[in-house]
Amino acid sequence: MVEKLLEVKDLKTYFYIREGTLRAVDGLSYSVKKGEFVALVGESACGKSVSALSIMRLIPYPPGIIVGGEIIFEGRDLLKLSEEEMRSIRGNRIAMVFQEPMTSLNPVLTVGRQIAESLELHRGMAKEEARVEAGKLLKLVGIPDAERRLEDYPYQFSGGMQQRIMIAMALSCNPVLLIADEPTTSVDVTVQAQLMELLNNLRSQFHMSVILITHNLGLVARYADRVNVMYAGRLVESGLTDTIYSHPHHPYTVGLITSVPRLDLPRQRPLYVIPGLPPDLTRLSPNICAFAPRCRFAISKCTEQRPELEQIGDEHWVACFRHKEIPELTAMECEQ
Repeated sequence: MVEKLLEVKDLKTYFYIREGTLRAVDGLSYSVKKGEFVALVGESACGKSVSALSIMRLIPYPPGIIVGGEIIFEGRDLLKLSEEEMRSIRGNRIAMVFQEPMTSLNPVLTVGRQIAESLELHRGMAKEEARVEAGKLLKLVGIPDAERRLEDYPYQFSGGMQQRIMIAMALSCNPVLLIADEPTTSVDVTVQAQLMELLNNLRSQFHMSVILITHNLGLVARYADRVNVMYAGRLVESGLTDTIYSHPHHPYTVGLITSVPRLDLPRQRPLYVIPGLPPDLTRLSPNICAFAPRCRFAISKCTEQRPELEQIGDEHWVACFRHKEIPELTAMECEQ
């Protein structure tokens, strides 16, 4: 049995703002095994990025605060560590690639200096040794003429190259867990494929686990071992990628998959859109199914009680009162 590297248990991260309490992450639980590629998917503002920042303990306070739960990493609860202990893990054992490289890279420092700084801090390298290692890392992630480009500034690189630099910085200390927060958002499809191939190859080379946060279900289908589907700060379905794509049991998962354009369907067939809008998390009742107002299969129980995650198969969990009927109901709709 593969050992679990990370376990997120009933994580709750709230933001206390003028409009009220925004429950960005509200009871999230999932795990990541050693060497596993896990995808976290869902609409914008469902809590994906906040959950990743919670793992890194980078939630800005005020207004945000982690109010409950556990984040067990390599046998230790990260929420109980001191800030000094957390700094030794952040960037060293757990690294993160942020979704906007231009805002994450320092515009007044050369890329070589920014990579070397992490090597000096976490690996105790001297300046010249760190500079040489920085060049090797840039070459590793596919930056042409890496040695010379150490002296360039972030604005002198394209969006795809900037993201490669972010990956190089994340890998500088050989982390065992890499969190990639929508790393392909600002690049075209060709560069997306290159970046994902790079991430997947580096995962194998460095024997690390990856958490990929993304909207792109095509990338998830190709690279992820497991899929976690989030909605309104909670997990609504989790399972192996093949299982989720072939036998989804939550209406929201079905909606996400159905909304992806398909080349094998008639061109005149309209694209499917999930009706309605995501809920206002400052006004959402914790005692109902958050997806009920948008769900075409909702029943009265959905507006009176919140469904909990239930295991329905081998490594397959879903939070829906009608999960047994969903495959049959969606199949009937497709036939109509």
